Amino acid sequence: MILHQIEALKAIGVTEVVLAINYQPEVMLNFLKEYEKKLEIKITCSQETEPLGTAGPLALARDKLIDDSGTPFFVLNSDVISEYPLKQMIEFHKGHGGEASIMVTKVDEPSKYGVVLMEETSGKVERFVEKPKIFVGNKINAGIYLLNPSVLDRIELRPTSIEKEVFPKIAAEKKLFAMVLPGFWMDIGQPKDYVTGLRLYLDSLRKMSSPKLATGPHIVGNVLVDESAVIGEGCLIGPDVAIGPGCIIDSGVRLSRCTVMRGVRIKKHACISSSIIGWHSTVGRWARVENMTILGEDVHVGDEVYSNGGVVLPHKEIKSSILKPEIVM
Repeated sequence: MILHQIEALKAIGVTEVVLAINYQPEVMLNFLKEYEKKLEIKITCSQETEPLGTAGPLALARDKLIDDSGTPFFVLNSDVISEYPLKQMIEFHKGHGGEASIMVTKVDEPSKYGVVLMEETSGKVERFVEKPKIFVGNKINAGIYLLNPSVLDRIELRPTSIEKEVFPKIAAEKKLFAMVLPGFWMDIGQPKDYVTGLRLYLDSLRKMSSPKLATGPHIVGNVLVDESAVIGEGCLIGPDVAIGPGCIIDSGVRLSRCTVMRGVRIKKHACISSSIIGWHSTVGRWARVENMTILGEDVHVGDEVYSNGGVVLPHKEIKSSILKPEIVM
């Protein structure tokens, strides 16, 4: 997820990315090391000793964000996915001359979110309405911002919400502007939303006629297969499937609406749908895994085992079926 964002930032000329991390920063940084070289972009970390909300981390990373140029910087929530039209956002920001720009996206059920009320023509943000009981609008904050360095003067080094404490003040001064995000958007912080986000992402690749999408007699709909993955005969894969590096899919396997992460082995005639298979896990012969089953890292599902919505923590062996959605500790 973060790599998608870093690639989008690199594509428009960003040279340094700062990750605000509270928990185990070394895991993320080790993963990103090879991409730092590959993408030729500097990736550093600003570690929070306590969670600082959505604004506090900017105050913590102040020295990294401010230079003599006075150029604006992007802030992205790491659990959202979109087509990242960052170049258009720079043009929009320059055009309105305000202090901050935010991306907004249209949603069907605005009552679950904070709604942004704005002038249609200029994009000037008037105010925010948190989880409105009655309909006031359908545009919500998409978690992608472009901020002038002066915004940092408004943020104290304490747990702070940029959405609830900082943006309303900038909006009151008529210096906050919103741009409607073209294309898809999804908050993918929850597993079922991650699977939906994968579908939307694959759809967008299809619209762009991306060569990344897999083709072949065993592929149905939109599918991504890493070039190092091995797929046996007689499989049926898709729609909306992503298969990671080093995966081995034996013959006769059926996959749909699922993510199969790095180093997974799926044995003969297993069937997986609407699920996430974590790194280096194994799914046994004739096993059936469905209904938002989530396997953590290094989980081994036995032959002929059925999982109906099981959430399995890492390093577990599942020998008997999980008949109803439950967490396996």
